[in-house]
Amino acid sequence: MLKKIKDYKEKLSYFYNEYNAMPRISIDLKYGEACSSDDYYAKITKDFYDESTKRHNKLPLIKQFEYGVALFKYNDEKSYLQSIESSARRNYKKALRNGFSFCRIEFNDYLDDIWEIRKSAPVRQGEMPEDFVTERPKPRNDPQSKSTSHGYPYFGIKDENGKLVAYAGCLVAGQLLMVQHIYGHYEYQSYGVVPMLLISIAEEAPSSYPSIKYYNYGSYYGALASMQRFKKKFQFLPHKVKWQL
Repeated sequence: MLKKIKDYKEKLSYFYNEYNAMPRISIDLKYGEACSSDDYYAKITKDFYDESTKRHNKLPLIKQFEYGVALFKYNDEKSYLQSIESSARRNYKKALRNGFSFCRIEFNDYLDDIWEIRKSAPVRQGEMPEDFVTERPKPRNDPQSKSTSHGYPYFGIKDENGKLVAYAGCLVAGQLLMVQHIYGHYEYQSYGVVPMLLISIAEEAPSSYPSIKYYNYGSYYGALASMQRFKKKFQFLPHKVKWQL
């Protein structure tokens, strides 16, 4: 019993120190700019804000997406590629050497490739929903964004024959670039296609969305240890965020 109490106190102390060490930042979603240009993207920006700032499901004293937000802050002095760990850069170079390339994609143009990517691994960071794997993805009807401060672009990695082997869907809202969905074909993972995708999005997206200041990949805490290590390698580090609508 004494050992359990000691272990509990040590864990509590660790998390207390981790939370205190987290950088505190404020991220402006620029909702007003979305409202003035596009009702659709105004709605998804407001939905994201409402979901992020509601009370946490298990820890009601904090907000849902407040502590441990996994972020990279853009730095004028160094590019994203220069900021990440050397092992991440090696992953990227391996994908380049093997003929893979990055591009922006239209989701509906690659439904069969996307389905093949999804079917390639029924278990990723947990078991995938059955319909996600067994049913061909449906076309999306998102309108084209009329603004450079908001949007929902899709990006992909193709092989030398033009086959899509990894893709990601990203929310752009003011200062935020958030990877909401990212999947790589299981048979191509060893070539570094997912690292190439993460790096290329970070490098390319700000030219289309100049208001971006923060690059996000979900939460840091609550992820498996292997995923935490992956996020750290790509400089998605835990922050405490105050969301501004």
